[in-house]
Amino acid sequence: MVVYQIFVRSFYDSDGDGIGDLKGVAEKLDYIKSLGANAIWLNPIYPSPSYHGYDVTDYKGINKDFGTMEDFENLIKKAHDNGIKIILDFVPNHTSSKHPWFEKALKGDRKYKDYYIWSGKDTNLRELSGIGQKLGIQRTAKTIIMLPSGQRCQT
Repeated sequence: MVVYQIFVRSFYDSDGDGIGDLKGVAEKLDYIKSLGANAIWLNPIYPSPSYHGYDVTDYKGINKDFGTMEDFENLIKKAHDNGIKIILDFVPNHTSSKHPWFEKALKGDRKYKDYYIWSGKDTNLRELSGIGQKLGIQRTAKTIIMLPSGQRCQT
C-alpha cells in the first residue's frame, strides 16, 4: 500500500477562499493516483478551534472550512471508485478544551470528569514532558494534565 498524507487546509482550494477543502482533494484524485498512491491519509478534518485540528470539538462532524459531510461522502465514493482508500487521522486520546465532554468535566459531571487525568496539588506544571511540551494548562481553579501518548504523570 502506498499512502499519500494530506493536510487538507493547505492541499487544494476548490472554491477560492484560500483554504484547502475536501472538494479540492476530490478534484486531485487523478494526480494522487498518478503518483502510485492507493490510499490517502487525511489529517484531522473534524471541527476544531485550531488550524491543525488535533484538538477536536466534534468527532462526528466536518470542519466547515473543509466542506460538509456530503463533500466528505462524495470524496469517499470518488476515491473508492478510483481504487483509493481513505484513512482518517482520528485522535480520541485528547479533546479540545471547547469539547462538550471537557466543558461538562469542568462543571463536575463525574462521567466526563473521569475521561481526563487531572493534576494534583503537588503536580509541577512547569515540568516538560518527554517530548519537551508543558504537561498542563491552567483553567479556572482547576488544572488538566495534557499527556502525550505513552507519558505518565503523578497526580
